[in-house]
Amino acid sequence: MTYMRIKKIIYITSFTLVGFFAQLIAHALIETSYLGLLEADFVQYGFGLSWDQWYLIHHIGTIILVIVGFGVGFWQGTYWWKRIYRI
Repeated sequence: MTYMRIKKIIYITSFTLVGFFAQLIAHALIETSYLGLLEADFVQYGFGLSWDQWYLIHHIGTIILVIVGFGVGFWQGTYWWKRIYRI
């Protein structure tokens, strides 16, 4: 492998990890704020759903956020690699 190929792999992998960590932060902010609302007044903010249904929504949302985090990180890594190194 050439030096630039290794550098590109590390660059894009780093961006992908940043995307993953950004989704973790977004997930934590969304979850803690909405859980606070649910605990304060479940009847008003629960939309008629049970805790089991909210638990399912949590798991589906987690999967979506992880996929989006990795996807956006990879996309941004390839975009900026091409933009900066003009390859």
